[in-house]
Amino acid sequence: MSPLLKRVRPEQNDEFAFDGEDALTPEQSAVREYRRMLLDEIDLDELSKYDSTQRRVRLERVLSHLISQSGPVMSASSRQSLIRRVVDEALGLGVLEPLLADPSVTEIMVNGPDDVYVERRGRLEKLDMAFSGNDQLMQTIDRIVAGVNRRVDESSPMVDARLPTGERVNVIVPPLALDGPTMTIRRFPTPFHLDDLIAKGSLDTPSRDFLVSCVRARFNIVVSGGTGTGKTTMLNALSGLIPDTDRIVTIEDSAELQLQQPHVVRLESRPANIEGKGLVTIRDLVRNSLRMRPDRIIVGEVRGGETLDMLQAMNTGHDGSLVTVHANNADDAVSRLETLASMSELQIPYAALRDQINSAVDLIVQLSRGADGTRRISEIAAVTSRSREEFELVRVLEFDADPLTADRRVTGRFRFHPVPFHLAQRMWLSGHPLPDHVPVTPDPETGAARPGAPAAEVPGTGAHP
Repeated sequence: MSPLLKRVRPEQNDEFAFDGEDALTPEQSAVREYRRMLLDEIDLDELSKYDSTQRRVRLERVLSHLISQSGPVMSASSRQSLIRRVVDEALGLGVLEPLLADPSVTEIMVNGPDDVYVERRGRLEKLDMAFSGNDQLMQTIDRIVAGVNRRVDESSPMVDARLPTGERVNVIVPPLALDGPTMTIRRFPTPFHLDDLIAKGSLDTPSRDFLVSCVRARFNIVVSGGTGTGKTTMLNALSGLIPDTDRIVTIEDSAELQLQQPHVVRLESRPANIEGKGLVTIRDLVRNSLRMRPDRIIVGEVRGGETLDMLQAMNTGHDGSLVTVHANNADDAVSRLETLASMSELQIPYAALRDQINSAVDLIVQLSRGADGTRRISEIAAVTSRSREEFELVRVLEFDADPLTADRRVTGRFRFHPVPFHLAQRMWLSGHPLPDHVPVTPDPETGAARPGAPAAEVPGTGAHP
């Protein structure tokens, strides 16, 4: 039941209190007044019998009648806007509701009651909207965190939560946030396919064909990139290439992946409750997933000691697994995996960790965000080092960027480099050979140009080596 529906009279619940009348604009004052009139008019016990959609419809109907009775003259659009804002305040998240309903908004950043930004198409934009004050912003925050049985106050000033529709929410309040309550909402990512990402310029057709072969040949792939570069979107697109016959276990902090295969087990970590109990970490879930007979494991992001468990899973029969990590380039990605794996409570030498990474990771797909906000693959690198050797990566694809255009758009082209022969042969043996347009480094032993091709002749003799 919504907190709104726990009392018959609004004045009995602090949730309905408003702050600072003197600071309110005429529009905010109207919203406040009609909200009070609405809550005085309705029977909340009766309203609680309906679902959220029915509650909204009934409140809009009652509010429309109240506005007609009070007699303010306004246009149809102004009237509808007022009704929506009042009902949003009563049932939803107030001024945030229109932003959550806007599919072009990918992130909402509230830096205080008067400072609201959104991200659209990769670019930040300051909005001409505000909360009426810190109290109203805190009411919205409390409504969010109460839905996941959390609280936020001076004793617990940082909270991660998730809206019922899937958006991730991070909240930090004073005394840690010096300028007032701060909230960041990451929208639930749209489940794009690789063809959709081609249309957005994230990759091209040849690179898509290459990734299709890699996923179906059961390569272990690390998707790497900075914040907001589209790692989860790419992970979701790559996971769509996994055959329906595989049993897939997904592990995430906030469930965002939307796999379409029939045999998927979705696991989500859980923070500690108000008493500090009940914590379930990504590492706990990775360890448990190994007892669930997965064909492939997909981890939304590794941030600590669970990296070691994930690497061990990749090395023990769970080929074709996918994971994301924060890193600025492919070289940094393997170094970061080594650092994160060392955060395990096990005292493992770095040489042994390097052995785990060299054996487990086949490919790193590095993402970046351009000056124009476009998210794209900046490089794909293959891990060619073996055993406890120092990390050695071979770049097989890169994006060659041109100088920025006059309107600051990023243009360029994707360019392939030769793929190491042993990787091409592994793909060929799996029945998902490398696309013909992708070059291959000749076999160093036989000189064969590609897997399945005849060995090269020794120059001048007509004999094979």
